[in-house]
Amino acid sequence: MDERKPKRADARRNEKALLDAAAAVFVASGVDAPVRDIAAKAGVGMGTIYRHFPTRADLVIAVFRHQVDACTEAGPALLAANDSPYAALAQWIDLFVDFLVTKHGLAGALQSDSAGFESLHAYFLDRLVPVCAELLDAAAAAGEIRAAVAPLDLMRGVGNLCIGADDPRYDARRMVKVLVAGLRCETMGT
Repeated sequence: MDERKPKRADARRNEKALLDAAAAVFVASGVDAPVRDIAAKAGVGMGTIYRHFPTRADLVIAVFRHQVDACTEAGPALLAANDSPYAALAQWIDLFVDFLVTKHGLAGALQSDSAGFESLHAYFLDRLVPVCAELLDAAAAAGEIRAAVAPLDLMRGVGNLCIGADDPRYDARRMVKVLVAGLRCETMGT
């Protein structure tokens, strides 16, 4: 089979559904969740998963890229759908938190494949930093947040707050909301 040949529309939909299901299971149970849980969530057999993703690392990488792409596409869509760029930014950060929780354990799943991990990290930065910058610039231009917030700084801050997300006593999402609220201009209130 020629890998460069575009997939049929139904195959792309099935793969998207499978990746969405895997991401949901990874959020709930981590990247080491049993493949049967992912298959059940996706409504497919385990063979279907292995046919698309022969190894766990293949599946984790595909989910990672899928979520990066979804976050990338969501930024402009949220800006267009919201009257407030700050609201769009807050909603995007929420999606980013979901992504960060999903990718927890990625390095372990790649089994110390540092080149593969570095490649994914570069993909992550190349795709998501510009989207975050666009959202921050729009909110700053609207006077809703302080100007000169560096997108990578904000993303690192969010990432650092998500580190303890595997502790059920720690509410990373609440802490991220505090961080995002802190971006607001004093005149805007919280």
